[in-house]
Amino acid sequence: MKETSVSFQKAAESVQPATEGATQRIQQTIKRNIYRWHRIIGIITIIPVICWTVSGSMHPFMAHWFKPAIPHEFIVPTPLPKDKIILSLQDILAKNNIRSFRNVRIVMMEDTPYYQLKNEVYNLDYYSAIDGTRLPDGDRHYAESLARYFLADSVSKIAWMEKITEFTPQYRYVNRLLPVWQVSFERDDNMDVYIDTEQTRLGTFNNNQRKVFLWIFGNFHNWEWLSNMTNNWLRITIMIVLLIVIISSAVSGVVVYGFFWKRFSKPAVENRTSYLRRHHRKIGVAVSFVTLTFAVSGAYHASMKYTPDDRQEYIHQPVLLSNEVTTSSLALPVNWERVSNIALAKIGKEVFYQAFYTRTEDEPSDIMYLNAITGGQLRDGNIVYARQLAKKFFLASLTSNPPACCEVMESYQEANAPAMPAFQQAAFLTAFNREYGFVNKRLPVVKLDYNTPQHLSYYIEPATGRLAARIEDSDRNEGYTFAVFHKYLFMDWAGKNVRDGVMLFAALGVLTVSVLGLILFVRTAR
Repeated sequence: MKETSVSFQKAAESVQPATEGATQRIQQTIKRNIYRWHRIIGIITIIPVICWTVSGSMHPFMAHWFKPAIPHEFIVPTPLPKDKIILSLQDILAKNNIRSFRNVRIVMMEDTPYYQLKNEVYNLDYYSAIDGTRLPDGDRHYAESLARYFLADSVSKIAWMEKITEFTPQYRYVNRLLPVWQVSFERDDNMDVYIDTEQTRLGTFNNNQRKVFLWIFGNFHNWEWLSNMTNNWLRITIMIVLLIVIISSAVSGVVVYGFFWKRFSKPAVENRTSYLRRHHRKIGVAVSFVTLTFAVSGAYHASMKYTPDDRQEYIHQPVLLSNEVTTSSLALPVNWERVSNIALAKIGKEVFYQAFYTRTEDEPSDIMYLNAITGGQLRDGNIVYARQLAKKFFLASLTSNPPACCEVMESYQEANAPAMPAFQQAAFLTAFNREYGFVNKRLPVVKLDYNTPQHLSYYIEPATGRLAARIEDSDRNEGYTFAVFHKYLFMDWAGKNVRDGVMLFAALGVLTVSVLGLILFVRTAR
């Protein structure tokens, strides 16, 4: 037994020098080659880094500092002028022989109330609430009147108007709302205003300066030019690969100039090149952390784009029959001093009026649901309606063709339908928050939480029957990471100017290191 123990000890002693030798060889290999590796991977990404940092530095100018201002960016809901509304919805339907439609609202145009009816093919028609006549090309007129209101411009000529049903480089996906009218004015700033007439709201607005910013940011930060040449999947993959290389470059730079500082800190001969190299090292080590945070959060954000955001396709606006809406719209048992609009929603097999209540000092804004035949109120109508829509959208997401959710789900056999996750709680939101931010555009919405491992939440816009957002923990984690490490929202406490200034300073630091590295590469390659 003693002999066996001695043999094991001798074997261990013989292995230890071999292990130490292998470790030393690896360390020596790293020391000999890491500087060369750093130069190679750094030069591979020099152009992408310059593109990303320069275009990223422009974001504060585009989003805040030089963003054009207009007199009105939204319309505050006010009570309907019931005394000006002569005809009821039923009068309009009967007078114009309308037997089916999808929804209705009341809008004001040139101080005249109109019923805005969405027809079966999703177009908006306008009927005077005074005499019931149809306004020709009413949606175009309404879009122009809203655009002039938002700009407070009643004199400039309209260069052109176009109804947009797809996102464009100037009206980007971040604006969320479709369809919208693009109203372009003949002005010195060539202002374009994008109008959502269905909900009387502003999509966005662009002047000459902002159009240039959007082009630069789209092509040099999001690399949209690459999508035009190939496809979105390849664009994302190329960006992620380059970001990984940037991460490797940053890590290797920290290793070279952090751990081996003594070896590289004192050049044998002091000259222009050594001066640049010394500052490249110092600034590089100083901005290494923000380089990593920019690159890691950017790669994480880009990876989420492999799954398309198809929320625009989830909408439920079934065809309604005139005989399903028999209670007069003007005889609803509501407080007309607070009702800013009315609409319709189909819950189960019954149709309900939606009465939108404005906020007061004592009461929050809300939506009341009244049966379109009996006039009776549906208790917790917002939650009931939102849960129905969430179920339809959930089932549609399991099919191979989610855009057909509106029609397919009507004939879906409940007995064969997968079970909806257990419902937990609901909330009626009238303002944006950290999870459901301004980027989602739609308000008010109903938030529905479900008991799933990923803590699924649906955000439903009851006014349009649309999916405003679908959020799980993976989305929350990515959103939080991107907000903190890419957009520096952790500095909101200091104000937008300070936050954007710090972010700009960090991006310029990364840019400086990259430019110095490029100059050094050119000098040493001669």
